[in-house]
Amino acid sequence: MKQVSITRDIAAPPEAVWAAITDAETLVRLDTGITGIDGSIGAGRSFGLRAEASGSRTFRITVSDFDAPRRMEWRSGNAVFRGVRVFTLTPTATGTRLDMTETFTGLMLSLIWRTMPDLTPSFAQFAAAIAAHTERKAA
Repeated sequence: MKQVSITRDIAAPPEAVWAAITDAETLVRLDTGITGIDGSIGAGRSFGLRAEASGSRTFRITVSDFDAPRRMEWRSGNAVFRGVRVFTLTPTATGTRLDMTETFTGLMLSLIWRTMPDLTPSFAQFAAAIAAHTERKAA
């Protein structure tokens, strides 16, 4: 198992952060690192996702947990290689703490992991874009 994580405190309410991270159009329009989403994000839905970190490759994502406005889980892959990304929103005195963690598992993890780019900068870019967008709207 391998993981990538980021935590970001955002000066906006959880509902505003949730609205941003569940709106496909917003995620593509902002500088989140996501370059395309085919479909919509919601409980039990599947969609295609393209990101700067993966070039033109489209990942098939399934929303496997959707507990608004607290937790969402995206799953991609199979037994050979799987990624599970969890978004957790925790209310704070000044807004929201966004935790985003992706856990990678699978039979080919050791081989695939060596060829993957470091996703930490992509996670930071995503969190910064969501923070800037929701904080601007909350001001």
